[in-house]
Amino acid sequence: MRSIAEEQENIIEDFSMLDGDMEMTIGYLMELGEKLPDFEESYRTDANIVKGCQSKVWLLAEEVEGKVYFKADSNTAITKGLVSLLVRVLSGQLPDDIINADLYFKDKIGMSRFIGTQRSNGFAAMIKQMKNYALALKLKMEVS
Repeated sequence: MRSIAEEQENIIEDFSMLDGDMEMTIGYLMELGEKLPDFEESYRTDANIVKGCQSKVWLLAEEVEGKVYFKADSNTAITKGLVSLLVRVLSGQLPDDIINADLYFKDKIGMSRFIGTQRSNGFAAMIKQMKNYALALKLKMEVS
């Protein structure tokens, strides 16, 4: 499993090949979303919705052998692509690493150029939710 920094560097490299082309970037982002594993219909509940997103984003976290694994989905292609980037970077990491992660890739790929304010706010809400899940799982592991 790659570190958070290594995964971010891979994302930055992937996006740099698109040379800032807006149309190709959006297309690539939607392609990434299509690669997310299937999300079971039973998980599409209000309890799993990320608050603060304009689109619907469902997010789940589970702990396996001390690491946090995320499952996610969205009802829009671009948002699904955005959450897939976060799943790629944060899934399979230790709770402390997720909680303390500096997610710099979003600035390095110029995300603000191709997503508006609403999606930026939603992206921040997704990050916050993933860090909250990591914290909750960390506390649960400490009690066990």
